[in-house]
Amino acid sequence: MDTVDLARLQFALTAGAHFLFVALTLGLATLLAVVQTAATLSRNDVHLRMTRFWGQLYIINYAMGIVTGLVMEFQLGLSWSGLTNYAGDVFGSALAIETLVAFFVESTFLGLWIFGWNKLNRWAHLALIWVVTLTAYASAFWILVANGFLQNPVGHVVENGRLRLTDFGAMVANPAAQAAFWHVLVGGLIVGGFFMAGVSAYHLRRRTPEHEVFRKSLRIGVGVALPTTFLNAAFGGISFGTLQPAKAAAWSGSASKLAEVQAEFAARFGPGDYLPDVGWVRTGGIVMIMLWLLMMMVGVPSFLLMFAKPAVYRFRPWHWVLTLMIPVPFVATLGGWVFREMGRQPWVVYGLLRTSEAMSPVTKAQATLSLLAFTTVFAALIAVNTWLLARYARRGLGAVALGDRPIEAPVPVPSF
Repeated sequence: MDTVDLARLQFALTAGAHFLFVALTLGLATLLAVVQTAATLSRNDVHLRMTRFWGQLYIINYAMGIVTGLVMEFQLGLSWSGLTNYAGDVFGSALAIETLVAFFVESTFLGLWIFGWNKLNRWAHLALIWVVTLTAYASAFWILVANGFLQNPVGHVVENGRLRLTDFGAMVANPAAQAAFWHVLVGGLIVGGFFMAGVSAYHLRRRTPEHEVFRKSLRIGVGVALPTTFLNAAFGGISFGTLQPAKAAAWSGSASKLAEVQAEFAARFGPGDYLPDVGWVRTGGIVMIMLWLLMMMVGVPSFLLMFAKPAVYRFRPWHWVLTLMIPVPFVATLGGWVFREMGRQPWVVYGLLRTSEAMSPVTKAQATLSLLAFTTVFAALIAVNTWLLARYARRGLGAVALGDRPIEAPVPVPSF
């Protein structure tokens, strides 16, 4: 591998790993907000215990996701200073909004939600988790606005060899960003739905005493997973309408279309290879579609079975299938991300800046060391997150610490 390939592999591994945390955060935050809404309206103790259990798993995933996100940000300056110098004034605005408005607000309100149990009015406490959920959406939106610009650069001019933003509205309304946002958001709901259903099925299979909590949770998970799987296919179809010519040609595998794209770019920019890796593009797309079919094959009968109480409580083969389905939507989202990003190559800003031109002036030895360091850190973070989620998911409600402290009595003030 040359230096560019090493840097690309590093970013692919770290961005893909971070995206796993993001997908579960988006889906689980929404389901958590819905469950707490039911608990607040009904004051049902089952819904309250559900909120505490799923809230604790959400916090674990969110905290580890923050760490991966912060580590990943270092790469823009470490390996891709050419990109930030050339286009940072444009797509950097979306990243700044994501950090200042979405991320900070989300983290602040999540902290208030965590430490506000038994201290805040129940409606105020409910409002906090909805703010957390909506700002998680906002965070994903601005990230995809930035990525959408790299996929389809709009609203800019070139001045002194750098891009300058001229139409912020055009960048926000970019079809490549809008379609991707809804596709990713609904994909997160699929991840969250199958995660909730799979963990609940595990406890029902093991005859956990808190069977009513996990019966309701399984029904919510399956009830969300199936319709969002249908919906995601619709947004995926819309996204296909925003594909760059090179990506569409690579997906179709048409030699004539690929030749047309190559000839067009060669005429504009001179000799060179302007085609993405057809194998990676097609593999990513096929993995995404095949796993979507698998989720449909499991989701449809699961949706029917969840209305039969005997099946929910006793049908262990179904419980096994749902538990084994937990990683499937994660892999499907990664397949879609590979399809989207590999199809943009060899451009980092499509049609404007090639990936090789976006590199920082690093040596091959430095790129190799960086790759090893980042891979080690992210592998450890993923392992720790998986272990923590599995541990607390298996232990059930007995291991939940969130919201278990009673309201503290006021400290008496001595009189003198």
